[in-house]
Amino acid sequence: MYRGFYSILTMICGVFLLAPIVSEASAKQKPNIIFIMADDLGYAELGCYGQTKIKTPHIDHLAAEGMKFTQAYAGSMVCQPSRSVLMTGQHTGHTPVRANDLNQLLYDEDLTVAEVLKDAGYATGIFGKWGLGYEGSQGHPNRQGFDEFTGQLLQVHAHFYYPFWISHNEERRMLPENENNQRGTYIHDLIHEDAKKFIRKNHKQPFFAYLPYIIPHVELVVPEESERPYRGKFPKTQILDPRPGYIGSEDGLVTFAGMVSRMDGHIGEIVSMLEELGIRDNTLIIFTSDNGGQGGNWKAMTDYFNGNAPLRGHKGSMYEGGLRVPFIAKWPGKIEAGTTSDLQIGFWDILPTFAQVAGTQVPEGVDVDGISFLPTLLGKGDQKKHPYLYWEYTSKDKIRSRGLRMGNWKAVQNRMKNSIELYDLGKDVGEANDLSKQHPEKVKELTQVMKQARVPQRDFPQTMKPVGIKGYVK
Repeated sequence: MYRGFYSILTMICGVFLLAPIVSEASAKQKPNIIFIMADDLGYAELGCYGQTKIKTPHIDHLAAEGMKFTQAYAGSMVCQPSRSVLMTGQHTGHTPVRANDLNQLLYDEDLTVAEVLKDAGYATGIFGKWGLGYEGSQGHPNRQGFDEFTGQLLQVHAHFYYPFWISHNEERRMLPENENNQRGTYIHDLIHEDAKKFIRKNHKQPFFAYLPYIIPHVELVVPEESERPYRGKFPKTQILDPRPGYIGSEDGLVTFAGMVSRMDGHIGEIVSMLEELGIRDNTLIIFTSDNGGQGGNWKAMTDYFNGNAPLRGHKGSMYEGGLRVPFIAKWPGKIEAGTTSDLQIGFWDILPTFAQVAGTQVPEGVDVDGISFLPTLLGKGDQKKHPYLYWEYTSKDKIRSRGLRMGNWKAVQNRMKNSIELYDLGKDVGEANDLSKQHPEKVKELTQVMKQARVPQRDFPQTMKPVGIKGYVK
């Protein structure tokens, strides 16, 4: 029932109600699209979302000149399935990759947002963490619609900031300056420079630049110049990494703040370059994070900065702190400056939104769960809303955890052996009061929706062995 409802909504949204906006976009030069995604950045680790200790002036300026979403959700509470949702426009009940699992990947038949935009005449590039296919596989970004790629194919590669090599298209770019424990090239900087080169190279034609930066995912390390402004401002806290071969920090709070501010400065460079090239007003920029702020061994660090406030939980949980993310959109002259939206959106909405921005549509016969939120961005047209938002974490078609939001009701099941928790986010955004016992009929209703929101997961027979971290770092 609900799956069919989504298809009807998508058809109406794409063909009838939003046709005037599509026509307007098609009548002019196609706009450029830059999608910047931090890694493990918490909901409140930006000044524009309430952060007071870490300085993020450039991202804050994006919000001041654009639209800030307060109820935007990642595709998942961890990185790999979140990226699959982003690429395919399907939530984790339908998208192929539903867990952090190196053997889960995209296949040739999977349609990505990059393929949609490439078919619409866009140059396409990805710079950063991919996570949806390894070397030689069908899931490689150059086989999923991207013309250019610099970054890490696997999420385990994206844990390191001074590796021996990095992927460039289907080759390896060796970094001998990082061998023997040397810290020659901070890999985020290299990725960022290649992203700028791509934008400059393609600025006279429509381009889609996907920048899934690895900052501020641990390991906890950043060049000294980014730490210097924060020295002595926080309690000196040793934060070591328990994983062999990973770098930790003797002044971890300073290091983390420096990592976030380094990314912020680089985003400022992107915006300045758009102005220099004369394409600022014809470029949609979106900034977000792939999931909530870090927990586990780094929970105390995230909590010190109130990184997920006022939300409960961290990355890896179905609570709001694992799923709700900062989300900012700037498009001068199109998006009204200084606006805020409480529209409930998810990463699966990106594909239909970007298709509409490009003046095209999702190909006929391709089923997506997303709804374009372009009417909200432009303040035009009839904005359709989701009947529900759904997440699951699944390996070998066995659901490990799941969650669902319907209106203000939120169902959470962080372990399938646990009973379903129920929260009213309209009154309890911090998910402190479990109402499941007071509203058993609502639990039953949301449970039924969760069952109907998914199809069995694809089988992933292992045909190749992914390249792990051996030979990537010390």
